[in-house]
Amino acid sequence: MRLVYFSPVPWHSFTQRPHQFVNWFHARTGAEVLWLEPYPTRLPMLADLQRKRPGNQAGSQPAMAKATPEWLSILSPRSLPIEPLPGSGLLNRWLWNGILQAVKAFVDQGECWLGIGKPSELALQVLARHPGIPSVYDAMDDFPAFYQGWSRAAMAGREQKIVAMVSRLLVSSTLLASRFAGHHVKLALTLNACETSGLPPATLPNRPDKPVLGYVGTIGHWFDWPLVVALARANPAFCIRLIGPVYSMPPTPLPGNIELLAACDHATAIRAMQGFSVGLIPFKCTDLTASVDPIKFYEYRALGLPVLSTRFGEMARRSEEAGVFFLDGAADLVSQVRGALSYGSGLSDIAAFRTANSWATRFDASGILS
Repeated sequence: MRLVYFSPVPWHSFTQRPHQFVNWFHARTGAEVLWLEPYPTRLPMLADLQRKRPGNQAGSQPAMAKATPEWLSILSPRSLPIEPLPGSGLLNRWLWNGILQAVKAFVDQGECWLGIGKPSELALQVLARHPGIPSVYDAMDDFPAFYQGWSRAAMAGREQKIVAMVSRLLVSSTLLASRFAGHHVKLALTLNACETSGLPPATLPNRPDKPVLGYVGTIGHWFDWPLVVALARANPAFCIRLIGPVYSMPPTPLPGNIELLAACDHATAIRAMQGFSVGLIPFKCTDLTASVDPIKFYEYRALGLPVLSTRFGEMARRSEEAGVFFLDGAADLVSQVRGALSYGSGLSDIAAFRTANSWATRFDASGILS
């Protein structure tokens, strides 16, 4: 068995759903994997020229030292950043000739799957050249929502073509499942999960004397700074600890009980979460977040932490789940924090959550290999 995988993220980035998918596929089939790195799928914007590359400043993302397993090979397609334009596939195909030949040589060696983690013209061309082999599109985000204008419309069109061509379709949220309901025969709702193998043994949370409401992750335009500031002011005796790269600056000076710490590797992040009293997910409710199932929810709960979240995306459907508390315009920010702090998970609850929400359990349930 073999797998050609078009990834939305580089292999040498922090571990995300694409890495988990190919690791699972290899574990279940022994497959060799040909991993294709992402390339620009939208027109360049002025902000791209103005954006500084993250360095070693506080909050920047640390470099990843991820090993490349012997069963995985990496190809990096070159392209002109013109993909949304008509005819871009013809122009870029001259740059992709070597890639297309390498994919064909890989596919021709034996039974093979095509896996697509992000729509692209290159993925469409490979699907068209190899129509007889099984294929899966893992819709893990609302990809068109990341773009604007022509780029957004072009991404939506490419996605629809890929959905129509693949033999199996995975979606990471209920809203995405609704969008692609017309393809229900090949569709499987496959929510995100947690890398349980990298977690410490299940123990009851070690609650600090001074409660810590903590967040680990990128702080981007989806991060609800006004809500976090209001939360800090309503609970001045508690620490709000935010760990991760900051790409969206707070609109006002921060209260003294908000700590901003630099990004760290995953193992360090897990240790930091063990020092939290409550896990925060303070995201805005937008078109982009409407399709999001946050992996940090699974990590927080797998460590036994209660979760304080806004009602975005898949989180809005978790009002009946144990350990989930909501922050919104109608919520009392003091009482919700007190409710979260009073919640406690048992060891059996933590173990059961980890078993039910591991990546292996999730992808096994998708049925794509059955």
